[in-house]
Amino acid sequence: MVSQFVSTHEVGLLGDLEFRFPEGTHAIGRLDNHSEGLLLLSTNKKVTRLLFSDVNPHKRTYLVQVNNLLDEEKINRLRTGVTIRIKNGDYYTTPACEVVMVQDPGKLYPHIGADIPFGQHSWMLITLTEGKYHQVRKMVAAIRHRCKRLIRLSIENVLLEDLAPGQVKEMNEKDFFKRLKIKYP
Repeated sequence: MVSQFVSTHEVGLLGDLEFRFPEGTHAIGRLDNHSEGLLLLSTNKKVTRLLFSDVNPHKRTYLVQVNNLLDEEKINRLRTGVTIRIKNGDYYTTPACEVVMVQDPGKLYPHIGADIPFGQHSWMLITLTEGKYHQVRKMVAAIRHRCKRLIRLSIENVLLEDLAPGQVKEMNEKDFFKRLKIKYP
């Protein structure tokens, strides 16, 4: 499904979920249609600006599966920053980020159904404080690997936890702001 309520394409939409969203609901920090995991929705139009334009960066953590095995040199390249291509064909070097290898994601995160496919692969947790368009996928490509699965686990202290795909959990706005570490109006 895509992170929107209307589209000119034949795709799954947020409005297809069995939940009555309040009028004016919009996605905060979209996921592309090949990614999965936590998606924040709000009717407060200020949240996106407060979260992504704040002088204090906000963490986003992803569980990432890549093809083949990663060696320490490639992991360190991800940690210290890699050059990726962004809008208008410009190049951008990503800032330092946290990268932790995960040996058995199905044990750590049983609710995501981390099936182990045939062949060699690696799983890692990547925590960023920014989110350029397809940034994690481009970072993995920069070290010559292909992202096979990308699952957003958290944005600051708002966690995916055991939410199933398509499941919606409502939060009190004050608690929502507190967990995101942004000032409540």
